[in-house]
Amino acid sequence: MPAIVIVGAQWGDEGKGKATDALGARVDYVVKFNGGNNAGHTVVVGGEKYALHLLPSGILTPGCTPVIGNGVVIDLSVLFSEIDDLAARGVDCSRLRVSANAHLITPYNRTVDKVTERFLGKRRIGTTGRGIGPTYADKMNRIGIRVQDLFDESILRQKVEGALEQKNQLLVKVYNRRAIGVDEVVDELLSYADRVRPMVCDSGRLLTDALSRGETVLFEAGQATMLDVDHGTYPFVTSSNATAAGACTGSGVPPRAIDRVIAVVKAYTTRVGEGPFPTELHDEQGDWLRERGGEFGVTTGRPRRCGWYDVPIARFAARVNGVTDFVLTKLDVLTGLERIPVCVAYEVDGVRCEDMPMTQTEFHHAKPVFEYFDGWSEDISGARSVEDLPKAARQYVTALEEMSGSRISAVGVGPDREATVLRHDLLDG
Repeated sequence: MPAIVIVGAQWGDEGKGKATDALGARVDYVVKFNGGNNAGHTVVVGGEKYALHLLPSGILTPGCTPVIGNGVVIDLSVLFSEIDDLAARGVDCSRLRVSANAHLITPYNRTVDKVTERFLGKRRIGTTGRGIGPTYADKMNRIGIRVQDLFDESILRQKVEGALEQKNQLLVKVYNRRAIGVDEVVDELLSYADRVRPMVCDSGRLLTDALSRGETVLFEAGQATMLDVDHGTYPFVTSSNATAAGACTGSGVPPRAIDRVIAVVKAYTTRVGEGPFPTELHDEQGDWLRERGGEFGVTTGRPRRCGWYDVPIARFAARVNGVTDFVLTKLDVLTGLERIPVCVAYEVDGVRCEDMPMTQTEFHHAKPVFEYFDGWSEDISGARSVEDLPKAARQYVTALEEMSGSRISAVGVGPDREATVLRHDLLDG
């Protein structure tokens, strides 16, 4: 049975939660392997909307074991708030497992994130201010706090003291903020120890054992390809690896375990935060896409920047992730347009460029080269087979498939779980 990775092919918010959920009944484990509560999935089940931030989408599927891997950074207050909210709505969260090696977002990480972003002014990155970046920085600087540290108070206190020796210098002398006390941090973290203890596991062993038993494991990325810290539009990126390779380092399974990579791509393009965006619309069409698509952040509520489908980005995502299948979402949002522009290449300093430019400077100056496709006016939200789609919608999907570097195996035609047209079996190689 396969190990499948689901990634975002653009700048996030493509609908990975729905794609994950669509496979949920056929999957034994769903693993979140990167990021934190700086992003979210919206999943609609039976008309009920669920906004997930730290929890893997598999939490909504009975019998599926959701796992938070070692590559995730965890704000325990957010985690338990999310669990309590779902439990109040009748969702069973008892199967959740959390890696002992996952790093914890501390109060000082959140404080540093907010004051640093404010200090940057016009050079700001556009972070959510939730402490994600500073926590990953602590991890790389080897002063991070891990889940397992909650179970040894002496070790926890030593680590917090060591981290605050550095952080308080920064907060007091550079940012003119008050020093943070060791006791307040330790006490807050320890208050979660008993509740999280039954969930804690060795995620690598848990998942490789599951694969050896022939069970199916689905790895879902937070954020997306163009926000990957190595391969995205640096420095306007997240602080982790949101591409398929991150599934291995962020969970503890070996690369040879991965069978399929599914990339979720929206029928147009959006991004949140700062950074280059060649097809961005600053006019009424951008406002139209935003309103029609409900393009407001799940976590922050921020309005998303909107633009047309970008073929070079899709091809780049296909290459860097080794994509076997695309899932195209929100096709229904385009209903009513007479013509639909698609960016098929860029013009950079007068030269046509078919692929992602090598440098950030070139990408920043890239101008989209558009081709135009016929639109449709029919309501497609009830379509469940390719034949149910209008001819123009079918032609649009086929054209994107031919240009984007891998087959489009499923098409989203509405927000609900069932609103999907399957063109190929996502688990069929």
